[in-house]
Amino acid sequence: MELINEHLEVRVDGVSLDVATTRRHGEGAPIVFLHGFGSTKEDYLDIAHQASFAGRPFLVYDAPGCGETSCADLSRISIPFLVKTARAVLERLGIPRFHLVGHSMGGLTALMLAHQEPDRVLSFVDIEGNVAPEDCFLSRQIVTHASDDAEGFLVEFSERVRRSPSSSSALYAVSVRHKVRAGAVRGIFESMVDLSDHGDLTAKFLALPFPRMFMYGEENSSLSYLKTLAAGGVELAEIPHSGHWPMYSHPVAMWERIAAFHALSRPLNPQI
Repeated sequence: MELINEHLEVRVDGVSLDVATTRRHGEGAPIVFLHGFGSTKEDYLDIAHQASFAGRPFLVYDAPGCGETSCADLSRISIPFLVKTARAVLERLGIPRFHLVGHSMGGLTALMLAHQEPDRVLSFVDIEGNVAPEDCFLSRQIVTHASDDAEGFLVEFSERVRRSPSSSSALYAVSVRHKVRAGAVRGIFESMVDLSDHGDLTAKFLALPFPRMFMYGEENSSLSYLKTLAAGGVELAEIPHSGHWPMYSHPVAMWERIAAFHALSRPLNPQI
């Protein structure tokens, strides 16, 4: 089926957005993908080449301040703003129910959306989205390396990530400044830190009433909350030879695990 690339004009909290989207029609409820900070919708477009997802509808879009999406006021962007953006896009496209996949910042956005509207979500794959304070290894740099120079902060942030020993860090870092606007960084990072420290995110995740998977790279298998998630009925998916970005380090394993999860969690009703 042909991919549909379009821009949607929406307003969130009075702010005008021009949201760049890619989607595909198909049978059943779509899979909605939310990308991480410093990434774009293209992180997920290989779904169109995955035989396991043939015929499945999906939606990906660039978050405000990222990729090809424009935002009239970058300073307004935060995780709550991104949640409202997701709602606005879903409403504009007439999508009542959906499966969620979110990575990092997108995983946190998806978690908050699912917490607020659990009846609309059919399943959730959280790819190293924030669920505890320890997950702020990127976003907490807005505090530990505070700067009043937004452009300078983003340059230095990219260089710190580039030097990280984690898999795919250099690949991620080289494009960060081309994929995210500097003016959007502070609001996103500060809200991520605040929610991770004070938002009771693990409890929110465990309370979700539909199939859930938490995916993480092998290099992050020491995350302190993994046993808690597993005890709460969350399926764990460890991606070998990978760190925080399995879509870069080991995309084959990532797509295989998502496909297997969807095969088990999808009800027999073809409409969902």
